[in-house]
Amino acid sequence: MDSYLIQVNGQGGRVPLLDIHLKTNGNSMSLGKVKGRKPRWAVRASEMSKKTFNPVRAIVDSMKVEPNPKKAMISLSLGDPTVFGNLPTNDEVTRAMKEALDSGRYNGYAPSVGYQSCREAVAAYYSCPEAPLEAQDVILTSGCSQAIELALAVLANPGQNILVPRPGFSLYKTLALSMGIEVKLYNLLPEKSWEIDLKHLESLVDEKTACVIVNNPSNPCGSVFSKSHLQKILAVASRQCVPILADEIYGDMVFADCKYEPIATLSTNVPILSCGGLAKRWLVPGWRMGWILIHDRRDIFGNEIRDGLLRLSQRILGPCTIVQGALERILHRTPPDFYHNTLSILKSNADLCYAALSAIPGLQPVRPAGAMYLMVEIEMEHFPEFENDVEFTERLISEQSVFCLPATCFEYPNFFRVVITVPEEMILEACSRIQEFCEMHYQGAEGAQDLECDK
Repeated sequence: MDSYLIQVNGQGGRVPLLDIHLKTNGNSMSLGKVKGRKPRWAVRASEMSKKTFNPVRAIVDSMKVEPNPKKAMISLSLGDPTVFGNLPTNDEVTRAMKEALDSGRYNGYAPSVGYQSCREAVAAYYSCPEAPLEAQDVILTSGCSQAIELALAVLANPGQNILVPRPGFSLYKTLALSMGIEVKLYNLLPEKSWEIDLKHLESLVDEKTACVIVNNPSNPCGSVFSKSHLQKILAVASRQCVPILADEIYGDMVFADCKYEPIATLSTNVPILSCGGLAKRWLVPGWRMGWILIHDRRDIFGNEIRDGLLRLSQRILGPCTIVQGALERILHRTPPDFYHNTLSILKSNADLCYAALSAIPGLQPVRPAGAMYLMVEIEMEHFPEFENDVEFTERLISEQSVFCLPATCFEYPNFFRVVITVPEEMILEACSRIQEFCEMHYQGAEGAQDLECDK
């Protein structure tokens, strides 16, 4: 039996020393003398947590402003289509969940990448001759946000950089910075319906670029890229040998006069990780079901990226098993009319909002083609009493009780974003209040100059 002898030696006011002797199988050995240590609490937040920063929360939380108590609050800020109850999911979707729960077959752990049958269902739903998919090409995740997180984590190391759209979804930056990945912002062009500035994009690529994020249809812009524009994006990625992380959570959520093209269907050589999920198209963001589709027809990712995604998925052991149990039914039983009706409501709201805001002096909305948003430019020279979009939207809350997100949240100052999922009567009332607000504060060229001189 092993034995341990610990002696404490101390003289006078000296710090005690621990003299440790280890006796193993009859042989004695000394580990030497080490200074004693008085235990004390020293619990600190990790560096990763300190680097995690959500710009939307930072800006919104700093907007210490109360709405006008005489007017009911209208929030056009939250990208959750379920908030007002006017866009419920389809009965078939709910029934599929009830069947999965009642079956009692989905209460245990699933494989971390998802049940094989569910991966097969997603592959079958999205596979097409131009971009074929099999179950092994599908990783199920806890919402699209985790899909993006895993895709970033498998493609980029600390010290590398990723290319992100400006304006763009703030989560890309939040996730990247927490991982020690640099974010480079490439410009979208409002005068071209938010197409990518391709020259600017390509100028940002260097030897440390791990991937380019392409968000189509776009949050916050509501834009939808044409086939020809997507082909030009792919040409840049091909020339520079940079893979694409495609955020396609709003895929197929495009208006009738537009067509959605999954970027992988246009690529013959660029490897793509496409991130999607149930949240938006099926109107169930709280169910947290997403996926990564691996498009790698030239075997550039190879086994290394697939194995990396498998290992990363094991950190939380996959998404909710009950939703997985309902997934095949959701994908194949949801009637086409449900999608059509949702898009009809969004298109109608978008048209109403665009028309109303276009008639307001000092505002320049950009017509959306899909998703759930539109962006509005504030001609700040006509509102000189406001320093920026944050001040503009703060005062809009305090005076009119209308809350729109300032586009500084998306790295694009002097715009604001409007969510178009609210009921029609609220859209009209909000636009009426925005008009009243702008008429109150608008200054023509001469008035604006006079106010500047008074500052």
